[in-house]
Amino acid sequence: MTSSMNNMDLHDLGVAELAAQLAAGAVSSVEVTQHFLNRMAQHSALGAFLALDVDVSLAQARAADARLAAGERTPLLGVPLAHKDVFVTRDFPTTAGSKMLENYRSPFDATVVSRLGVAAGGAGMVTLGKLNCDEFAMGSGNENSAYQKVQNPWDTSRVPGGSSGGSAAAVAARLVPAATGTDTGGSIRQPASLTGITGIKPTYGRCSRYGMVAFASSLDQAGPMARSALDCALLLSAMAGSDPDRDSTSLDLPAVDYAAELTAASQPASAKPLQGLRIGLPTQFFGAGCAPDVLAAVRGALSEFEKLGATLVDVSLPLTELSIPVYYVIAPAEASSNLSRFDGVRYGHRAASYTDLTDMYKKSRSEGFGDEATRRIMIGTYVLSHGYYDAYYLKAQKIRRLIAQDFQTAFTQCDVIAGPVSPTVAWKIGEKSDDPVANYLADIYTLSSSLAGLPGMSVPAGFGAGGMPVGLQLIGNYFKEAQLLGAAHQFQLATDWHQRNPAKQI
Repeated sequence: MTSSMNNMDLHDLGVAELAAQLAAGAVSSVEVTQHFLNRMAQHSALGAFLALDVDVSLAQARAADARLAAGERTPLLGVPLAHKDVFVTRDFPTTAGSKMLENYRSPFDATVVSRLGVAAGGAGMVTLGKLNCDEFAMGSGNENSAYQKVQNPWDTSRVPGGSSGGSAAAVAARLVPAATGTDTGGSIRQPASLTGITGIKPTYGRCSRYGMVAFASSLDQAGPMARSALDCALLLSAMAGSDPDRDSTSLDLPAVDYAAELTAASQPASAKPLQGLRIGLPTQFFGAGCAPDVLAAVRGALSEFEKLGATLVDVSLPLTELSIPVYYVIAPAEASSNLSRFDGVRYGHRAASYTDLTDMYKKSRSEGFGDEATRRIMIGTYVLSHGYYDAYYLKAQKIRRLIAQDFQTAFTQCDVIAGPVSPTVAWKIGEKSDDPVANYLADIYTLSSSLAGLPGMSVPAGFGAGGMPVGLQLIGNYFKEAQLLGAAHQFQLATDWHQRNPAKQI
């Protein structure tokens, strides 16, 4: 197949655009895949990737081309993507950003990987590699990776956010058209905001967690990261779905073609396509804790929503400030339990020398885990210990329920909740390395919705200090992903923030 396109333009196309070109025969999946592989090699200094296999990726692309040649036409067939390195994959190593899993290869694919992939029953996407992340998804700046720090393509002296920082940086730098991420306390939304891309965390249980290296099981959720709401809708349609035999927390809900709904709404009957949409603005999200440049960009985006017909209403989420202590009791407690399996016995890192079994446990875990993972394991073990369970863990769970109730009260007054994603733009690499609490505070606006299990997304909304991107957060009620994507899509039809790219910076 001879491409009728200029290959230099391929990385400027989003998922939907690439899919259209592939379906029309204007370009082959092999050509697209090779183009992105070349671009990834040119920008390897960003540190976005942890594992590549050119032969595997091109073989998958040839398989996608064969399906296209046979007349198959599905929305994602032949389009490349990359996976956050917490999704296990048969064809690529999975490390979760940790020395504990260095060189580990899974005998199976995560459900999200198989649903998106080229194997039978999959959407036909080509895997370009595995993306860097904070160790076991623990971090807000992607500085906790055991292998290398990820740079923000808008300013390589700054962090891209975390823990899905590799995913965000790769999409923002046009190294991949889309990527998977995971969100435990904001790890899709926050890096999406700091790098100027779109990312959505669906309702807890919307996507299967099978094959996703566990951090905090009652919070972890997979989601797509791409340039636009339409691209995220295409991926989420393929990723989502019940997985009853392998993930008992996955929700048995009817399949939704989110992209079809957006396409149908792309030609509004009036100039105010969001007429009737009530957007709630929590007073706690717009206080002194948020930087003025971030607030200015968010307010500007909200004004655009008003022009599209939405109504802004003030709401309150009074327990917002408690989301940090609650999250950093519950999440470490679950991490302590989940990470106990890494003991040097069954798989993962094992110390080279030891005197007995206890010594092997101690040395293997001390050598395999980094500082942040160790810190959270210790905190989690403490709050679950005898005498402290009731005082910390049980109390945190009670407040978690109250936080969820706050959202339900707010949703009686509005349809969608909006505000900043992060209180600041991306900070300098190393600026918060010695202050874990400062890193934790970066998630103040995302933690509460994660604790409640609600869907939320980050939408590019402008730029702040230093010309760095700012994201607008949209939070919906349970199972309202379509509403969030629809609102974001209309905003992106009216603005071009999501089309800006940092090409000149890299």
